[in-house]
Amino acid sequence: MADPFHITADEINCLIHAYFKDSGFQHSAFVLRAEGRLEHSPHYRKHVPRGELVELLSKALLFSEVEAHWKGDTMTMACTNQFKLLEHHTCSFDPKFPPPPPPEAHRPHPHPERPSTAQVAPESASVQVNGPSTESSLKRKASGPAPMDEPPKEKRAKTNGLLEAEVDTRSPSVVETRLPASTTAPAPRTPVTTVIPTEATETAMTTTVSTSAITPSDSGEQLDGAVLLLKAHKAAVFVCGWNPVHHTVLASGSKDSIVHIWDIPGPDKDGVSTTHIGSPLVCAYAAKGSDSDLTSLTWSHDGSLVAVGCYDSVLRICDSKGKAYFTHTQHDGPIFAVRFSPSGRWFLSASLDGSACIWDVREKKLHKQFHLHKKCCLDADWLSDLQFVTSGSDARIYIMDLDSPKPLRTLLGHQNEINQVKCNPSKTRLASCSDDMTGRIWNIENINPLRYMQDSHSVVLKGHTGPVSHIVWCPLTANGEHELVATSSFDGTSRIWNSVTGECLCSFDDHKKNVYALAFSPDGRHIATAGGDGCLHIYDIRAKQKRWSWSVGSTNPSIFEIEWQQSGNLNRIAMAMEKATVGVVDLTKVPELQ
Repeated sequence: MADPFHITADEINCLIHAYFKDSGFQHSAFVLRAEGRLEHSPHYRKHVPRGELVELLSKALLFSEVEAHWKGDTMTMACTNQFKLLEHHTCSFDPKFPPPPPPEAHRPHPHPERPSTAQVAPESASVQVNGPSTESSLKRKASGPAPMDEPPKEKRAKTNGLLEAEVDTRSPSVVETRLPASTTAPAPRTPVTTVIPTEATETAMTTTVSTSAITPSDSGEQLDGAVLLLKAHKAAVFVCGWNPVHHTVLASGSKDSIVHIWDIPGPDKDGVSTTHIGSPLVCAYAAKGSDSDLTSLTWSHDGSLVAVGCYDSVLRICDSKGKAYFTHTQHDGPIFAVRFSPSGRWFLSASLDGSACIWDVREKKLHKQFHLHKKCCLDADWLSDLQFVTSGSDARIYIMDLDSPKPLRTLLGHQNEINQVKCNPSKTRLASCSDDMTGRIWNIENINPLRYMQDSHSVVLKGHTGPVSHIVWCPLTANGEHELVATSSFDGTSRIWNSVTGECLCSFDDHKKNVYALAFSPDGRHIATAGGDGCLHIYDIRAKQKRWSWSVGSTNPSIFEIEWQQSGNLNRIAMAMEKATVGVVDLTKVPELQ
């Protein structure tokens, strides 16, 4: 079959020559005719209609618009950005007037083979199709090893004395909510009216607060009121995060893409905590369909914005009151990591499509998209406001500069996909962990923005017998001591390492299933782990001993994420839990940790 399109450089030259003549650029037309030897061209004496070049470019631009908007989804149907000839087009709409979602039957599926639980196979970016979740495939916030209606029976709940309290039941599709006042809360909030989809409305209808009794691991006595269980989500909760400025505010996100913003006062001056928590604010953006698992949640450093990465490939940012701030469909695959830059000017998103996008937060637009990894970009972190780092399933780490299209440094050494990358507090070294069962520490001082290089020198952390899913730096280190780093693995253990020598200082093996979450206390004294067995363990770092444990029970037990908060009289851990619950542990009520 013959090629249906045939364009030659000679034809292009004749079009440009005609354009120059039409525009009055006689000298430019003469030079092009002479340099291009157009008198010898068979097209030179053909009639070229006036404005033909501009008309052809207009048709090409119209085709580009059709090509970009073929999906017919919410963003492309309501796109307000004009197409321009020499600028990359990104769809956007006015967040004050979010368009209605398209019918479910017409919702695009750029990756139809994606499962509903955001699983990434250990050795490639390939995805399981309609198969059951496995323990080794849960690292990207999957929903857990057991279906909701078939709970595992090997463990019994360690909680009793539950106090159930129904609060603020709402049912209309326009929900008006208010955060309760407290002595430590931010400035008084005015009622916020948020229009949300039906699923989000149903989620906000009931908020249940449970005060759960705790059973210490080595003692039979019970500590009443140390854990609050917040029940407003209708699906497994995958992510959570404390607001860095307004310390009573907590955001949580679930499998159905709903994000709740809670106001959770701490204990008063007499140490008494409230058991009445008002209904959460519901963020305005919600996905439709099954590809809606949330994978990442982060607050801006000033506490004004919260962003989430979702398996439906859509980037979403809301303000602290849950109102829509910005959304975009630039990525062609699930978004696995979202990060604000130190100053808050830039925002970084990393995706299964292998790219990392840099967004201008104030202008609400794409600044630059870096196509980096061959398969998928799994994690990212900022080194400064100008440099960032990414890791991917291609076993590579790239250190990038916003003004450079190429990596300033490529870090080589891992033999399998790299699940996380984290910079130390001083931004001089980088920690990474991988499915190759190792962690690595890299020296990233003195990166030259004018020199591109590869680096394979690293301190290797060996000892795990399963994929290493998390790696975190200890926030504080005593004078004269080397920085500590901790890892957790699907082998059921967590380890603390000397980051300079690579020596394993201790290993904790109390979990019976995969360890999903890992967090140091901000004061550097303790470390907490949580996993698929529903247990939360807290260890004393210096003594290398477990101090306290808690179990959620045997039904849908997994704890997917934890975040530790210490500020003033606040010392607590938030937990994102499989049983559609957000847990808040008040550690001031645990004698073993005082």
